[in-house]
Amino acid sequence: MIGRYFINLAKKDMEQHIAQLPARDLAYFTEGAKHFDDYVEAVHWAQEYALFNRREMMRLIMEALRKPLPPFDITKEAINCHHNYVAIEEHFGEQVFLTRKGAISAYDGELGIIPGSMGAKSYIVRGMGNPESFCSCSHGAGRRMSRTAARRRFSKNDLEIQTQGVECRKDKDVIDEIPGAYKSIDEVMENQNDLVEVVHTLKQVVCVKG
Repeated sequence: MIGRYFINLAKKDMEQHIAQLPARDLAYFTEGAKHFDDYVEAVHWAQEYALFNRREMMRLIMEALRKPLPPFDITKEAINCHHNYVAIEEHFGEQVFLTRKGAISAYDGELGIIPGSMGAKSYIVRGMGNPESFCSCSHGAGRRMSRTAARRRFSKNDLEIQTQGVECRKDKDVIDEIPGAYKSIDEVMENQNDLVEVVHTLKQVVCVKG
């Protein structure tokens, strides 16, 4: 809702600067524009809202785990790792609005999570603070094909085979998330070994979708 609201305002704002945009979806606010500060404030409000949601989900998960498991204490820090967001940071001597699309923050010593797919490994990583990547790394394996292409190519039986040993949904509505629709997480990790170091390798046991 926030996005649609400000996109419409941006389209009206751009009409004052460019008579006809090549595509109306290219509308944007220049810094200093009438609604620019309101937009930035709304974006950060939404991201903080998402943070509170993640904290609440973690609280509920820990509460659920305490019931069947022997008593345990939480002794390690929680890893707050999100992607597809904008942050105000300093890079190459300048303050910039940095959008990490399909990427996560990987400052030196910062812990992150890089998931594979419903049937592949995932990784807990520690950032190396590589300035060439704006102190970032990939969010995950990344798609090999679109969701539509995955639904055309794979069947429910393919999904069951590729997620064998993982407790997860195996119905037709999640075929677009099938492991075969994603790149090799091992190859992705090898390609970014100058951005992060692996701390832990995780094997999926349970995968919750939706």
